Amino acid sequence: MAELFGFDAGLAYDARMALLRENGIALWDVAHQCVRLGSMDHAIEIGSVVANDFASFLNTHPQIRAIFFNGRKAGELFHRLVLTKLPQSAQQIHQQVLPSTSPAHATMNFSDKCVAWRKIK
Repeated sequence: MAELFGFDAGLAYDARMALLRENGIALWDVAHQCVRLGSMDHAIEIGSVVANDFASFLNTHPQIRAIFFNGRKAGELFHRLVLTKLPQSAQQIHQQVLPSTSPAHATMNFSDKCVAWRKIK
């Protein structure tokens, strides 16, 4: 995101979040909580996932035009646990899975990930 919007990735978290908001970007995890043994998404115990309240979030922020997912697991969790519980109007918001920014997703280099992520602009 720092690369796309031209800010220093080394800024404090609050400063980076403020810059994302200034650029019209909301950042939110699909999972509010879950059990995950280790740091890899494939280690998430699906039955343990409690999704964030996207219905309320989208109702509070009706200007949202698109939802982008940082990797397949986020998109999968959203479609499995959230999408069908949303009002029909919210289900129609454009959704797209982007390549994971995780260093573990090494099949794609940083430059190629940046090209894919430019879609959010």
